[in-house]
Amino acid sequence: MNIIILHGTLGSPDSNWFQWLKKELETQGHHIYVPRLPTPDGQNVKGWHRALAEQAPQPDRNTILIGHSCGATYLLHILERLTTPVAQSIFVSGFIDEIGNTEYDKLNKSFIKHNFNWNKIILNAGKINILHGNNDPYVPLTLAQNLAVYLKTQLTIIPDGGHLNSESGYSSFPQLLNLINNQ
Repeated sequence: MNIIILHGTLGSPDSNWFQWLKKELETQGHHIYVPRLPTPDGQNVKGWHRALAEQAPQPDRNTILIGHSCGATYLLHILERLTTPVAQSIFVSGFIDEIGNTEYDKLNKSFIKHNFNWNKIILNAGKINILHGNNDPYVPLTLAQNLAVYLKTQLTIIPDGGHLNSESGYSSFPQLLNLINNQ
């Protein structure tokens, strides 16, 4: 499988659980891509499409897409453009509306100010998983609940998970690895 892991606003490929997951999955023989997406300078959907195209293969039936925070929101834009469905899409701490933080809302604007084609996204998403901490200090739980409604799927709430990032103790993420392995 090709597995593409997307960081969020002000993030990087070296933060959170990304490199841990990359190493774990590479030992299983998967091809892992963790592109460096422009943030904060150049952070917009077009800039991220360019960066993704330069650093990872075109997603297809043998692809799993994983996005964290704004990276999860960006997954929606990827899925909407595809002509072939992927195997699995995993949204971690995702959102589709302003999060209530002026700095981040400004950077995330092009990702959320969009009229999504939800039917096409669902058609292209493969197996869908949404993970969210019940006490996320950045993305309110209601935004993840809204995402689950639009994607017509269940939301997995992680008790005391915070933003599911290293700041919340997630420099590894065994629960996510299990979701991929049980795909």
